[in-house]
Amino acid sequence: MKDFNDEATAALQFDIRGMTCASCVARVEKALRAVPGVVDASVNLATEKASVRGVDVQPDAIAAAVVKAGYEASRVDAAHASAPALQAAQGARATRLPSWWPVAAATALSLPLAAPMLLQLFGIDWSLDGRVQLLLATPVQFWLGARFYRAGWKALRAGAGNMDLLVAIGTTAAYALSVWMLAGGAAGAGHGHLYFESSAVVITLVLLGKWLEGRAKRQTVGAIRALEALRATEALVRRGGRDVTVALDALRVGDLMVVRPGERVAADGRVVEGISQLDESLITGESLPVEKGAGARVTGGAVNGDGLLLVEVTAVGAASMLNRIIRMVEDAQAVKAPIQRLVDRVSAVFVPAVLLVSLVTLLGWGLATGDWQQALLNAVAVQVIACPCALGLATPTGIMVGTGAAARHGILIKDAEALETAHALQAVAFDKTGTLTEGKPQLVALEAAAAGGDARRLLGLAWAVQQYSAHPLARAVASAAQANGLALAPAVDAGALPGRGVQARVDGRMVYLGNTRMMRELGVASAAMAALAPLAAGHEAEGRTVSWLALRDDADNNADDTPQVLGLLAFGDRVKPGSTQALARLRRMGIEVMMLTGDNTGSAHAVARELGLDASSVVADVLPADKADAVRSLMADGTRVAMVGDGINDAPALAAADVGFALAGGTDVAMHTAGVTLMRGDPGLVADAIAISQRTYRKIRQNLVWAFVYNVIGIPLAAFGLLNPVLAGAAMALSSVSVVGNALLLRRWQPAPGTADGGPAARIDAAPALVLPPAPSPETVSNSSNPAQDAPQPREKPTMYQLTVEDMTCKHCVGRVTKAVQGVDPEAKVEIDLPTGKVSIDSGAELDRIAAAIDEAGYPVTARAGI
Repeated sequence: MKDFNDEATAALQFDIRGMTCASCVARVEKALRAVPGVVDASVNLATEKASVRGVDVQPDAIAAAVVKAGYEASRVDAAHASAPALQAAQGARATRLPSWWPVAAATALSLPLAAPMLLQLFGIDWSLDGRVQLLLATPVQFWLGARFYRAGWKALRAGAGNMDLLVAIGTTAAYALSVWMLAGGAAGAGHGHLYFESSAVVITLVLLGKWLEGRAKRQTVGAIRALEALRATEALVRRGGRDVTVALDALRVGDLMVVRPGERVAADGRVVEGISQLDESLITGESLPVEKGAGARVTGGAVNGDGLLLVEVTAVGAASMLNRIIRMVEDAQAVKAPIQRLVDRVSAVFVPAVLLVSLVTLLGWGLATGDWQQALLNAVAVQVIACPCALGLATPTGIMVGTGAAARHGILIKDAEALETAHALQAVAFDKTGTLTEGKPQLVALEAAAAGGDARRLLGLAWAVQQYSAHPLARAVASAAQANGLALAPAVDAGALPGRGVQARVDGRMVYLGNTRMMRELGVASAAMAALAPLAAGHEAEGRTVSWLALRDDADNNADDTPQVLGLLAFGDRVKPGSTQALARLRRMGIEVMMLTGDNTGSAHAVARELGLDASSVVADVLPADKADAVRSLMADGTRVAMVGDGINDAPALAAADVGFALAGGTDVAMHTAGVTLMRGDPGLVADAIAISQRTYRKIRQNLVWAFVYNVIGIPLAAFGLLNPVLAGAAMALSSVSVVGNALLLRRWQPAPGTADGGPAARIDAAPALVLPPAPSPETVSNSSNPAQDAPQPREKPTMYQLTVEDMTCKHCVGRVTKAVQGVDPEAKVEIDLPTGKVSIDSGAELDRIAAAIDEAGYPVTARAGI
């Protein structure tokens, strides 16, 4: 993928004023590409913007070239503008709309001219005095229609043609013919049939069409305006022990923002203090509020829930996530899709061809019939109906609405080429770690030895021995222990043994947690490990990391005591909620799915089995360059391939693929390389992105077919005298409005239920956290003073339930669900993960009674299981 986002080929954005059709676009692009240093230039008729890329390009030279071509240009400097200034500038561009009063004035002057023609439909023969017709038509022609003369003259000076030139020539011909007839008395006593109504009504209809088109185009930038509305104008900052309100452009990285309940987060940051729920739906597309605590990242524009947060600012202005999202959507809407090249080639010769057909029509009718008046009217009709507005709007309006709809649901499409290419994808390759899986180790199994006692004791010792460690495995143990309600035992003499494990003294005994090498160095009897060896081998075959836990009872300072193995802990990476459904949905769409990973074969195939992939769809033990080679090999036979990843190691493959999908939670390198960024770590968004691409591409094709067919049918009808100039003007206006209106239907697009919006299907298959049986009852606990000699204890019947509950949106909902459960069993322990809707319940009550109580509280239970 070609990348222009470097210093050598800096991109400049310009507002272009005065364009009216696809021919104008072609002429501006030609003028821009002629400027020294310009590498590429793209002009968008719908957004009235130009994107210019080049080396050492001077903005003044660009503006001068546009002016020379007959248009106006002003630079859009988004990189250096402050947030409020940028918002004001973009808001002004987004709301720019043709004035309504010229349309009203032209209509008022044209209606009396068209009245005789309308009355004839009812059998009433009435005509307006020719001199009155002249008085009414003249201001329409030369005052309200002056814009067509100005733009047409500029086009002629530049040696080209456009829609305005066609309208100006056609209406002037009809007006001049009428003046000549009136002056020569050809209209009898001044009451005969003249053609002032044709020139005036055509101008009125064109003005009306442009006004309606402008209103419709304004709706296509609705996504940008919605994102811009998320910007705050000020922030509450804690400085010197006081909370002060500052303007947003006075906010600096490192400031501490105070975000009160119900307020909008002013800038990107990291939570320093407090817990709350944040609504990020307009940024990520996630419909449910997301819980944020100390250390969590927050995005400017999110709405705080019911908690008070103290947030350290990490990015402001153009560097903030919201501004980057807006810029990415704007860039995607400003860049042309490859299909637009066909339109460009046609528009380059369209106006000259229409003028030639009009001349042939005039001469053919005049010479064949001798009726030069009718010949002139037919020639005028050809020029009016051939307006190439619809051609110029067909593609950019579809791109604008499609990318806007995708952005509202957390799918950011960097360029139009990615949007167009995605519709034809035939294969999608996924990275494993962090893309299909959670990307962080979790404790997935505990295997206690006969001498080790129950698994709860094993987990408690493992937590105690590494409570001071920041290692990912230590965090996984702590998370599992806390989820199972264990108490943290104190530990002393803690220390790490690099490459082997950790050790600490717990309750006067040395506890060791580490790999097989550590156990051998400690002299742990091989027989003690042999009993657990098959289990360890099984976990390792699944790609899991195995840690052994041993205890040495040296309370009497007997250093010669041999440590005893109490058991082992197995760590693995869990499949993300929704990954299985996401891959199944892609297969239902007829898209081949495969997995590329640098992990070992055992781990890769274990995850593949859980996801429903066969072994032939898995490529494991690959380096980053090998991932790119694997993608290229898939593309070698012409297959359209997408790559989905989140890390630096995925960047080569993302760049090599036809379309790269990057998860926003990953690295900046991945997001810069990919053509599509998914604002949530949900693999289901890949299928949604392909779906919106397919819908958008269909709309573009429909628009182009309509625009081409309209001209192919309309021009011959006008040439053969079957269409008068008034009807031609109405049809021309209708064509442009219908193209934009058809594109606006894309705004109705919604992601598949239960995927992109975090619905039930995205959560039902979430793997439950490791849940241990409750502690042994007092009757079954040995009174031995040496726990290492205790025999395995009988376990009670599991009383842990895992439910998925819908419609919980805040902590008040959590309280009501908890109250409902404890109404059935006052001793029940309830833990609720609000973002996923998972409810873990430790209770002796029947599951059906608990589920019924939650349902009665107004929160549907969609999945339940006893553990």
